[in-house]
Amino acid sequence: MERFADRAQAGELLAERLAAQGPWSQPVVLALPRGGVPVARPVADRLGAPLDLLMVRKIGTPGNPELAAGAVVDGPAHEVVWNEDVLRALGLEESDLEPALRHELEVIEHRRREYLDDRPPVPLEGRDVIVVDDGIATGATMRAALKAVQRRKPASVTLAVPVAPADTLAALRPLVDRVVCLRVPQPFHAVGLHYVDFSQTSDEEVRRLLAQGGTRPKGEGTA
Repeated sequence: MERFADRAQAGELLAERLAAQGPWSQPVVLALPRGGVPVARPVADRLGAPLDLLMVRKIGTPGNPELAAGAVVDGPAHEVVWNEDVLRALGLEESDLEPALRHELEVIEHRRREYLDDRPPVPLEGRDVIVVDDGIATGATMRAALKAVQRRKPASVTLAVPVAPADTLAALRPLVDRVVCLRVPQPFHAVGLHYVDFSQTSDEEVRRLLAQGGTRPKGEGTA
């Protein structure tokens, strides 16, 4: 099985593929931290696009925080995507999950401040948005992220990842205008198996990569 050397190499290959599919209209690259940032940096550089973060936090159910009742995604105004099947199965109302939601929003606020020094999100309305991660397994987090991005009225949304299973890509395809995935292995076991170096991306590396080249072109502001 051919593997990517690391996330940076996967990003270079992804950037090459995306550049060939242009032109892009005012592109914005959004990375899911932390692992998506080293992949997204070469993409943003190649397309001359601002790089921003798309932070998603799972909202766990009372007594079982690992069971996702929904997810919250950061932005100019945070977006919440609920898992209606889980809510119905457990007899929960959205109000029952307010404490968990508040906690995850605090985590997002802390991390955005840590990574971006309180810089506001790059506006997406009317722009070509490219959402990048280092790979996808089940797609639950990415589904929430893509739904939130669509609510911000971009001109188009492209999902771009180095590796993902075919069934997950098929499930996510209706949420985007384009899917770019370098490898779709059959069978699929885990994202990390497709990298020689899949060591954890540190907070320091995220900050360094975001600062490298800036997260937005000069004069970029909020909508």
